[in-house]
Amino acid sequence: MRLKEKLEARRLRCLGYSFDEIHKKLGVAKSSVSLWVRDIRLTPEQKLELSQKGIQKGVIEQRRTTRLRNESAKRQIIIDAATKEIKSLSERELWLIGIMLYWAEGGKTQRGLVRFSNSDPEMIKIIMAFFRRICNVPEEKFRGHVHIHPHLDYKKAEEYWSHISKIPLNKFFKTYRKMNSSSKNKKDNLPFGTFDVYVLSTELFLKISGWVKGIFESSHNFN
Repeated sequence: MRLKEKLEARRLRCLGYSFDEIHKKLGVAKSSVSLWVRDIRLTPEQKLELSQKGIQKGVIEQRRTTRLRNESAKRQIIIDAATKEIKSLSERELWLIGIMLYWAEGGKTQRGLVRFSNSDPEMIKIIMAFFRRICNVPEEKFRGHVHIHPHLDYKKAEEYWSHISKIPLNKFFKTYRKMNSSSKNKKDNLPFGTFDVYVLSTELFLKISGWVKGIFESSHNFN
């Protein structure tokens, strides 16, 4: 038994501290506090003060919850209004979006290999629509590659990305399970890792490079 903490807990209880206040102040379990001070009787004045503290705490928490709810509602109104501004995309718009996505996230060093990497499933869906509908990539040209931490379920990740990309699992390269001890025992923000889409085509690589260059040169008109 930790005699020092017990004595301090009893002293604080005699002063009218609540179980919760004592456990936070001393860093001990609330159950221990309850055991140590269960025989101490508070005065009517101390009981009233604790009751008022509880009411005040509840009011503050309720106000905080209401404020957060109102702020969330206001943000959602803005998001919903902005969402409605986007109508169905034309082929040209998808073409431009795909080029810009590839410019931002695509591979640019290996000629003959078109590669797009991301952890956002919606981003993968858009780039796949760009490849299929705009670039007319044959299905046999696609390859998938999952990067994931070794302590995560890589089989589940492969099935997930196959569903998102519509690339069959037999067209996947061997999953890269990177060793990273610092990632263990932490919240996994990317339970399915990241996904690479590969297209084995020199012609497409050069074409996308040209589209990117064309947009870059055209942007000079805005200066």
